[in-house]
Amino acid sequence: MPHPATKVVLVTGASSGIGEAAARRLAADGHRVHLGARRTDRLKALAAELAADGAVATYQRLDVTDPADMRAFVEAARTEHGRVDVLVNNAGVMPLSPLESLRVDEWDRMIDVNVRGVLHGIAAALPVMRAQGGGQFVNIASIGAYAVSPTAAVYCATKYAVRAISEGLRQESGGDIRVSLVSPGVTESELADTITDPEAREAMRTYRAISIPAGAIADAIAFAVAQPPEVDVNEIVVRPAATR
Repeated sequence: MPHPATKVVLVTGASSGIGEAAARRLAADGHRVHLGARRTDRLKALAAELAADGAVATYQRLDVTDPADMRAFVEAARTEHGRVDVLVNNAGVMPLSPLESLRVDEWDRMIDVNVRGVLHGIAAALPVMRAQGGGQFVNIASIGAYAVSPTAAVYCATKYAVRAISEGLRQESGGDIRVSLVSPGVTESELADTITDPEAREAMRTYRAISIPAGAIADAIAFAVAQPPEVDVNEIVVRPAATR
């Protein structure tokens, strides 16, 4: 039988960056992890590596923009592990650009992944958590949920939305559902790879001269997950010490 402290933790965007680091840290803490992303080759390799180290890790292809896909992801975890204790809504994209570049397709993609993806996760997991008497959402936002910068207007808007959704869910939870918002500063990840605008790409290269490892964010996620049921860690901002 699993240890009472062991939880079933679902992680979206688990194929790289913060999602992968979170999967590793949570598995190392003894939790059973269910990993989702579009790149199943990476998920398969990660799950196999975790299993080789003695962890319980399952995976499934996941497109967070598809509500049916998200429901299937959650249901697969519940069927395999019997519960859904924590959902880490981590999947995100960040194709920054000045508004005057009019990259409407990229704006739509950020809204679809960063906002609708979180909502789809809540819609899929909340009924399961309610039925079992409790659960936790860990939503990954950004320091962009607190301040806006040039080229990042739409990205920051999506993260402000995640912050608002998280706070609304917390207020509506009645104490049974814990809600944690983790907001990373500049972190090593593949997010910047989605930037197609030359000006924004160059600015991000300079911005990322100071960054922290994804493991630092994973530690914050693990801290929120590890708290006893009566403790709800609502917001954590983690950024490089040298950030002004």
